[in-house]
Amino acid sequence: MADTWTDGLLLKLINVVCYLFFLGSNIYTVASPTGVYYSTKLTYITPAPWAFLIWSLIHLLLLGTVIYQFFADGKRTIIDGISWRFPLLAVLNAIYVNVWARHHYIVAFVLALFVSSAVTHIYYIVKKHHSSQNTADELFTHLPFSLYHGWTTVLVVLTAFEAFGVDALEKPAGIWTKVFVFLGMFFLEATAATYAFSSPEGDLPASIAIAWSLWAIFAQQTSDAFIHWSALGFSILALVWVVKGAFGMSRRFGGHVALSDEERAPLVPGS
Repeated sequence: MADTWTDGLLLKLINVVCYLFFLGSNIYTVASPTGVYYSTKLTYITPAPWAFLIWSLIHLLLLGTVIYQFFADGKRTIIDGISWRFPLLAVLNAIYVNVWARHHYIVAFVLALFVSSAVTHIYYIVKKHHSSQNTADELFTHLPFSLYHGWTTVLVVLTAFEAFGVDALEKPAGIWTKVFVFLGMFFLEATAATYAFSSPEGDLPASIAIAWSLWAIFAQQTSDAFIHWSALGFSILALVWVVKGAFGMSRRFGGHVALSDEERAPLVPGS
């Protein structure tokens, strides 16, 4: 019997409620009088505030996700596949954002790891077991969670420096600060490369999320020449992986850029 929009209705309604909760938490961080993206602890790897605009794109795509779940194709991936992991992710993310907005950075770092783990599990399910069958699959299941996965990788690194790094407004960058910032950016650039080579066509959205963040770090970090120009170098390399991913996707699909297929594996096997 064909699926109807009422199948799994309880979970669908919970997904809608959790989406609103999740989105509302991030709207608070942008629209509140405190301007949290401008008043957060400034470290030597903090990106320009416009880096966080990627949240808006993820939110918009996830709005499509919670609408798409009421259709048969969407229900198979979102309700049958992702299941209760989406509400869990929404709640964890909302807690993380609000703790981070209140500058409890060590707790926020721990929560960022939980958010990243939840996203990774969903990413694995979508990429491994639910290949895209149409444009809606690509836009509302594969694209948002690819962006989300790449972005949470960035958030883990940024929050780690906020939790344990020095304040750039209070102390100049010492040798160890420069070393750890260099390693942090190297890790992000290497992750972008891993996305690009994860399959013949790569994972373009995830690579874009990381490249976007590295360019924002380059734009923000002007007080230390070594960090500034290192960020530029890593940004250019990340852009190379973005171009590689775009070329691979275009070549594999004969000029039709699709976002994913069943051959793509997650970055964390066995998650």
